[in-house]
Amino acid sequence: MATLTDILRAETDLVDGDLNWLRLLVGDWQIISDLTFADLVLWVPTRSGEWLVVAHARPTTGRMVFAEDIVGTRTPRSRRPLLNESYASRRTVRDQDPGWIDDDGIRQDAVPVVRDGRALAVMSRCTNPAYLRVPSRLELTYMSTGDALCRMIASGAFPSTEVPTGQRRGAPRVGDGIVRLDVDGVITYASPNAISGLHRIGHVGAVLGVTLAEITTGVLRDHAPVDETLALVVTGRAPWSTEVETRAGHVTMRAIPLVEREQRVGAVIIMRDVSELRRRERELMTKDATIREIHHRVKNNLQTVAAVLRLQARRMPSEDARVALQEAVRRVGTIALVHQTLSQALDETVDFDDIVKRSNSAVVEVARTEEPVRSRLVGSFGRLRAEDATSLSMVMAELVSNAVEHGLASNGGELVIEARRGPDPQDPTGEAGELLTVTVSDDGVGLPEGFTPHGDSLGTQIVSSLVQDLRGHIRWERREPRGTVVTFTAKLRAVGATGDDDD
Repeated sequence: MATLTDILRAETDLVDGDLNWLRLLVGDWQIISDLTFADLVLWVPTRSGEWLVVAHARPTTGRMVFAEDIVGTRTPRSRRPLLNESYASRRTVRDQDPGWIDDDGIRQDAVPVVRDGRALAVMSRCTNPAYLRVPSRLELTYMSTGDALCRMIASGAFPSTEVPTGQRRGAPRVGDGIVRLDVDGVITYASPNAISGLHRIGHVGAVLGVTLAEITTGVLRDHAPVDETLALVVTGRAPWSTEVETRAGHVTMRAIPLVEREQRVGAVIIMRDVSELRRRERELMTKDATIREIHHRVKNNLQTVAAVLRLQARRMPSEDARVALQEAVRRVGTIALVHQTLSQALDETVDFDDIVKRSNSAVVEVARTEEPVRSRLVGSFGRLRAEDATSLSMVMAELVSNAVEHGLASNGGELVIEARRGPDPQDPTGEAGELLTVTVSDDGVGLPEGFTPHGDSLGTQIVSSLVQDLRGHIRWERREPRGTVVTFTAKLRAVGATGDDDD
């Protein structure tokens, strides 16, 4: 589907600055739609002289006019005079002859979109006069504020280019709470939700007739530090956003200064009570920090165990016993490496390529070989869940260690690890995870005569058992003209899945 920029570039001669202005308007105009209880339609004049709809917004505070998406449609000839007049005169024009859509009346106000004294497009506010009724004070305030913003659009004062990047996205909405300020920052109106939000952060007493700066100063008297943008937002002097956090609650605020004839006449503050949202975020952060701390402590404990085994190995008179303890030290260190990586991650997944490279380097560096051993990784393991990473790291460590210490010990050579990850043919939906195929090959002396995977070697027994835990298969083969090839598969759990998979 074409983007707003794509449509504008294809149908108009607007320059980059004009395109960015219209993008900013569309990014902010949901506020106007909610305040005026109207559908907003953005019309642009095309090269062919027609008017084209390039954007459409529906109100969340009232009944919509257009149930179907009208982006890409062109205006009928009967509506062109209204748009032409507003565009040429750079002033708001009200339609005196309502039209009809599916037996429902529709009234349009055409508002020119002006930048640097030039009209770029026309924004029409579409309402159904059949649903008009005596408005409440809240609705009157909404509509007067929406009218003020529309006048700013017609004068080129809205949207504001001073809004920091990212503050339009996820900003509070009109229904969350709205406060009107006069030029001195005094509250002239506050919606019920806004009053509840101010009381939630600790304000006690009246709201109308009090400056918003006085309210926030009172609730933050014993709370430091505060956001440096707070003062400009609560006085309505800058189109910025801020957050007010107290022991009692947490609200976000966004200020939109109101301008008439290039003079600031007040501001509208849109606020949202996010106390519960921030509480949940803190719980998640605490949980994540606790999990990382657990992995860190497990890693430390495993390193302590490895150190004790290393000390014990030095005291063993038997060479076989000393080698066995050194093997145990290596295996414990492999598990510790996974927990170290998890202690530094933001979730319960690890980049297994990094673990393989670090583990291989450690094995190759300490290997007792007469000639150098080279190691390289082909393909990628990707990110794995902790349950798979622990078992897989043990399998890889055993296979690499066996290849280096037995196959490449005398003449050196090259060790190649190839990882291929993709959909499991038996599970085309991918709901149960992916299939990992790993090949570990070397150009060493090859398998000994009479080799059996389930023989007396503890290493091969560990590998076979762990591959079964990974719901895969493994096979050892001779490589021609020399060397060994070990290939195994593993059914990886889906990275985003939760809970145990017992299949």
